Amino acid sequence: MTYEMKFEALAVPTRRAVFEKLKAGPLSVGDLAEGLPVSRPAVSQHLKILKEAGLVTERRDGVKRIYRLNREGVEVLRDYFDRFWDTALDAYKRSLEMKDA
Repeated sequence: MTYEMKFEALAVPTRRAVFEKLKAGPLSVGDLAEGLPVSRPAVSQHLKILKEAGLVTERRDGVKRIYRLNREGVEVLRDYFDRFWDTALDAYKRSLEMKDA
Protein backbone atom coordinates (compact mmCIF):
# COMPACT_ATOMS: atom_id res chain seq x y z
CA MET A 1 0.00 0.00 0.00
CA THR A 2 1.35 3.40 -0.94
CA TYR A 3 1.99 6.35 1.28
CA GLU A 4 -0.66 8.48 -0.49
CA MET A 5 -3.52 6.55 1.12
CA LYS A 6 -1.84 6.91 4.50
CA PHE A 7 -1.47 10.68 4.06
CA GLU A 8 -5.13 10.94 3.07
CA ALA A 9 -6.15 8.99 6.18
CA LEU A 10 -4.12 11.32 8.41
CA ALA A 11 -5.37 14.51 6.73
CA VAL A 12 -8.43 14.72 8.99
CA PRO A 13 -7.49 16.31 12.35
CA THR A 14 -9.74 14.06 14.48
CA ARG A 15 -8.45 10.95 12.74
CA ARG A 16 -4.89 12.14 13.28
CA ALA A 17 -5.67 12.67 16.97
CA VAL A 18 -6.95 9.07 17.21
CA PHE A 19 -3.79 7.85 15.48
CA GLU A 20 -1.55 9.88 17.78
CA LYS A 21 -3.26 8.52 20.90
CA LEU A 22 -2.16 5.04 19.85
CA LYS A 23 1.53 5.93 20.14
CA ALA A 24 1.17 5.31 23.89
CA GLY A 25 0.08 1.73 23.19
CA PRO A 26 -2.99 -0.36 22.33
CA LEU A 27 -6.37 1.12 23.27
CA SER A 28 -10.05 0.30 22.97
CA VAL A 29 -12.51 2.50 21.08
CA GLY A 30 -13.85 3.81 24.39
CA ASP A 31 -10.37 4.74 25.59
CA LEU A 32 -9.62 6.43 22.28
CA ALA A 33 -12.88 8.41 22.38
CA GLU A 34 -12.07 9.90 25.80
CA GLY A 35 -11.21 13.54 25.46
CA LEU A 36 -12.15 13.75 21.80
CA PRO A 37 -15.02 15.94 20.58
CA VAL A 38 -16.67 13.01 18.76
CA SER A 39 -18.73 9.97 19.71
CA ARG A 40 -17.49 6.38 19.99
CA PRO A 41 -19.21 5.46 16.70
CA ALA A 42 -17.38 8.34 15.01
CA VAL A 43 -14.07 7.11 16.46
CA SER A 44 -14.90 3.64 15.11
CA GLN A 45 -15.39 5.12 11.64
CA HIS A 46 -12.05 6.92 11.87
CA LEU A 47 -10.39 3.68 12.97
CA LYS A 48 -11.92 1.86 10.00
CA ILE A 49 -10.26 4.32 7.63
CA LEU A 50 -6.93 4.12 9.49
CA LYS A 51 -7.15 0.34 9.31
CA GLU A 52 -7.91 0.40 5.57
CA ALA A 53 -4.88 2.65 5.11
CA GLY A 54 -2.74 0.09 6.93
CA LEU A 55 -1.91 2.42 9.82
CA VAL A 56 -3.64 0.49 12.62
CA THR A 57 -4.53 -3.10 13.39
CA GLU A 58 -7.22 -4.49 15.65
CA ARG A 59 -7.75 -7.56 17.77
CA ARG A 60 -10.73 -8.74 19.75
CA ASP A 61 -10.59 -8.95 23.52
CA GLY A 62 -13.96 -10.35 24.52
CA VAL A 63 -16.52 -7.86 23.25
CA LYS A 64 -13.93 -5.07 22.90
CA ARG A 65 -11.76 -4.31 19.93
CA ILE A 66 -8.26 -3.21 20.81
CA TYR A 67 -6.40 -1.04 18.31
CA ARG A 68 -2.68 -0.49 17.93
CA LEU A 69 -0.37 1.17 15.46
CA ASN A 70 0.62 -1.02 12.54
CA ARG A 71 4.40 -0.88 12.50
CA GLU A 72 4.65 -1.81 8.82
CA GLY A 73 2.19 0.90 7.81
CA VAL A 74 3.98 3.55 9.82
CA GLU A 75 7.32 2.43 8.36
CA VAL A 76 6.04 3.24 4.86
CA LEU A 77 5.56 6.84 5.97
CA ARG A 78 8.90 6.91 7.72
CA ASP A 79 10.64 5.56 4.61
CA TYR A 80 9.00 8.30 2.56
CA PHE A 81 10.19 11.02 4.92
CA ASP A 82 13.65 9.47 5.20
CA ARG A 83 14.02 9.66 1.41
CA PHE A 84 12.80 13.25 1.47
CA TRP A 85 15.22 14.10 4.28
CA ASP A 86 18.13 12.36 2.54
CA THR A 87 17.47 14.41 -0.60
CA ALA A 88 17.35 17.64 1.42
CA LEU A 89 20.60 16.79 3.23
CA ASP A 90 22.33 15.94 -0.05
CA ALA A 91 21.25 19.29 -1.52
CA TYR A 92 22.49 21.10 1.59
CA LYS A 93 25.83 19.26 1.41
CA ARG A 94 26.23 20.20 -2.26
CA SER A 95 25.48 23.84 -1.49
CA LEU A 96 28.17 23.87 1.22
CA GLU A 97 30.67 22.20 -1.09
CA MET A 98 29.98 24.84 -3.74
CA LYS A 99 30.69 27.59 -1.20
CA ASP A 100 33.99 25.96 -0.26
CA ALA A 101 35.07 25.55 -3.89
